Amino acid sequence: MKIAIVGIGLIGGSMALDLKKRGFATTVTGVDNNPQHANIALLSGLVDEIDTLDNAIDKSDLIILSTPIDSIKLLLPRVLDKISGTGKVVTDTGSTKAGLAKRVAAHPARKQYVAGHPMAGTEFSGPMAAMSRLFDYKSAIVCDKEKSDPNALKTVEMMYEKLQMKIIYMNSQEHDVSAAYVSHISHISSFALSLAVLEKEKNENKILSLASGGFASTVRLAKSSADMWVPVFEQNATNVLEVLDTYMEKLGQFREAIRNGNHEYITSLIEEANKIRKIL
Repeated sequence: MKIAIVGIGLIGGSMALDLKKRGFATTVTGVDNNPQHANIALLSGLVDEIDTLDNAIDKSDLIILSTPIDSIKLLLPRVLDKISGTGKVVTDTGSTKAGLAKRVAAHPARKQYVAGHPMAGTEFSGPMAAMSRLFDYKSAIVCDKEKSDPNALKTVEMMYEKLQMKIIYMNSQEHDVSAAYVSHISHISSFALSLAVLEKEKNENKILSLASGGFASTVRLAKSSADMWVPVFEQNATNVLEVLDTYMEKLGQFREAIRNGNHEYITSLIEEANKIRKIL
């Protein structure tokens, strides 16, 4: 299989590595509007060649859109226009889905698109962040599978199987709610905590010198790229606002209990939170 990966960053580059290594892809063509990223991807062997989007589509069986979500919304209709009437398949890695689903719902080549979201990543970005085995044993969400051609769906399922991912099927709206709760709020929490500590650090410059593993793991996601996350918050604003309200409610419960010295209630909140151990 010949594949094209549009956006050769952490996700696209990591997919390229393992799909080639594990025999799913014979040739990987990279497309990236950042010349430096394109050169790094080529020189480091993430891709076999760099080409324009149109040329990459022409020579590939599967096109993977792995750019920020606002770019995917612009690229997806263009790719569908070009592959209409062929056996080619396009999928994406975007972390919001309802907006994409709405945008291409009436497209004549809609069945050649499989909406995907591999739930994996790190706080780093760009082709230098790409790594093998990033996706192993993680979950891959496939949305609205009934709207995809069975052969197109099978191609993408095989791709995720080669990446050793567990496939979960959802509809686009359900996906966006779940992603807001398990992914998007984690990044906002990390950004907010980082901002709070950096603000305090201005006056008490020893705070960060005391930072240890717990702090580092909590704010790890604060290193994530604004180019990636601003479009996500924009596209999934309704669900993100809902989870933010819930999150602030829980913070308020801790705040009131600590202010009132209600140790029993603090204990009950922590013990309730501890139930997450059974899930993770």
